[in-house]
Amino acid sequence: MVQITELKISGVMLIAPKRFHDARGYFTELYSSKALGAAGINEAFVQDNLSLSTKAGTIRGLHFQLPPHSQAKLVRANKGRILDVAVDLRPSSPTYGQHVFCELSAENGFQLYVPHGFAHGFCTLEPDTEVVYKVSDYYAPKAEGGILWSDPALHIDWPVGTDAATVSEKDAVLPLLKDLAPVF
Repeated sequence: MVQITELKISGVMLIAPKRFHDARGYFTELYSSKALGAAGINEAFVQDNLSLSTKAGTIRGLHFQLPPHSQAKLVRANKGRILDVAVDLRPSSPTYGQHVFCELSAENGFQLYVPHGFAHGFCTLEPDTEVVYKVSDYYAPKAEGGILWSDPALHIDWPVGTDAATVSEKDAVLPLLKDLAPVF
């Protein structure tokens, strides 16, 4: 059993798998294509990825892959907590350039479904945070894209400032949304 809720941007879903507790701990289904399909999520996920961020305040993103290698993602925190963010990059969408976010943690077990046409990123809220995500296409270096996580036009209220964030060299020089050619 799973509860799936569409967030304020069409297509982005918060997934809350039910946990069955007993004296040993709990059991939960992490992924069910049947349950997701019933909610209109019919992705064929082809790869699972895992990232470990050793410091709280680590930013990864905002990333996407260009068509024909665009990726839908199903994201969860395996250990620790993150603020997970999806930015709508669909030019014909009434929510183009807007974002949604939610806290995913090992404790709450929530997952975020990010459909094709979105940039995705997260900020770790605890040290040694592990994030696991399923993707619907394989990594294609020539299709790689992104937008700057701290772009003021996005109005993302990150829990860490630009001076305190741990960001990769590659992510620190991504373009602003206004400088991005339409990609989806």
